[in-house]
Amino acid sequence: MTKGSGPDAPFEAFVEVAWRRHLRLAMLLTGDPSRAEELLQDSLVKLYERWGKIRSEDGAHAYLRRILTNSQISWWRRRFRERLVAEVPDRSYEPIGAHPDADVLRQALLALPPRQRAVVVLRHYEDLSEREIAHILGCTEGTVKSQNARALQRLRRTLQQPALNPQR
Repeated sequence: MTKGSGPDAPFEAFVEVAWRRHLRLAMLLTGDPSRAEELLQDSLVKLYERWGKIRSEDGAHAYLRRILTNSQISWWRRRFRERLVAEVPDRSYEPIGAHPDADVLRQALLALPPRQRAVVVLRHYEDLSEREIAHILGCTEGTVKSQNARALQRLRRTLQQPALNPQR
């Protein structure tokens, strides 16, 4: 197949136009030319998977910017979690489930609606800020706060029930 013909021709034309423009953005996000190219290539793959749903070239550029940014943010988060420590902590890590009440808490968390469960886990287990959670969930900080308050209230009620927690 020759270049410029076939079902992928519009996407190929878009990449030709967008490459330099979005490589510059990727470079600013990463600070590293090879990482920037890798980020852009990965983002273009994600864009290609949804290419049929995109209605305009402007929409494609906006969507690619969003993919680039979100992918880089995810990369930063992974790197932040993977950081090595200079000193060994005083206490050993206690794996999930090692605490005697872990099953009770797990059951109570599973009883929460999915959005409330996500807020509680991201806020209290992952220790993310309300702003970070709002960004991840695509909502406002106020929604995160109210969902967290409702979830904690529901957890308190659930954990006080004797059927779920026989120690009380």
